[in-house]
Amino acid sequence: MRLPKLLAALALAASSSVFAQNISIATGGTGGVYYPMGGGLAAVLSKHVAGMQATAEVTGGSVDNLNLIASGKPYVAFSMVDAALDAARGVDKFTGRKVDLRTLLVLYPNRMHVVTVESTGIKTMRDLKGRRVATGSPGSATEVMALRLIEAAGLDPNKDMTRERLGVAESVNAIKDKKVDAFFWVGGLPTAAVTDLASTPGTKIRMIDHAEAVAAMNKKHGDLYYADTIPRATYSGMDADNKIASVANILVVSAKMPDDQAYKIVKAVFDHQKDLIAVHKEYASVTVPNQKQASSPIPFHPGAVKFIREKGGKIE
Repeated sequence: MRLPKLLAALALAASSSVFAQNISIATGGTGGVYYPMGGGLAAVLSKHVAGMQATAEVTGGSVDNLNLIASGKPYVAFSMVDAALDAARGVDKFTGRKVDLRTLLVLYPNRMHVVTVESTGIKTMRDLKGRRVATGSPGSATEVMALRLIEAAGLDPNKDMTRERLGVAESVNAIKDKKVDAFFWVGGLPTAAVTDLASTPGTKIRMIDHAEAVAAMNKKHGDLYYADTIPRATYSGMDADNKIASVANILVVSAKMPDDQAYKIVKAVFDHQKDLIAVHKEYASVTVPNQKQASSPIPFHPGAVKFIREKGGKIE
């Protein structure tokens, strides 16, 4: 082999080795669902994929995670599909800088929580007018979806309320301290920080219905959202099922990730799913039939496609 070809082969091998040996899992804040799920995934990959060391990282959420993938470093990232689609198109928070993404897995429904407490008197989305509201941390898809929901409900997020940019754990602390009147959070069930608020002595949680805004959200932003429910039994003190908007949640990587590496990650999730469910029950939502292109606007990675088809799935 000539020297230039040999050097090129060695460089490619080194690049693949970096992907194989050191993987970072981009998650979210510690009070949400991405973080424990990412920790569980990192543990499974480190233990069961030969030569791989995976570490879960605290981040601001989906937008931050997608920017980390764009950095070129070996990341596996949790993301909501609306933020991922913006990144792939190079619009909104990604204007002028498209991120070349691939889906590894469709995970679970990300449910929009609009949370307040009974003492505020807030009962509807319109009641948020003139209030102090936390709409998610900078770099989060919660903020993206919250602003879209607020607009769909007929409110101006910048004029009709005083807006704070807080993560879910910070939002819960702020509502306890009466520094905000309500907060938005998009996540799985249950979310630890919301459970904490609902379980606080002397506090009665109130979850605001907003499913009627889904049609307006989809009309403006594409068919990404759907009407869903947070069951009454999810959080202590809920008086009824909460009618909400949901969006699919996906695990994404760079299109440059080697096919065999993507295959091994997806295989590890299914082979050790019981271990992952023990960390967070939302991993039970990860099924072969749910792995289909209709559930994600981002194309599946060829390595993921190979495994899913081996298991009888059809990605179309």
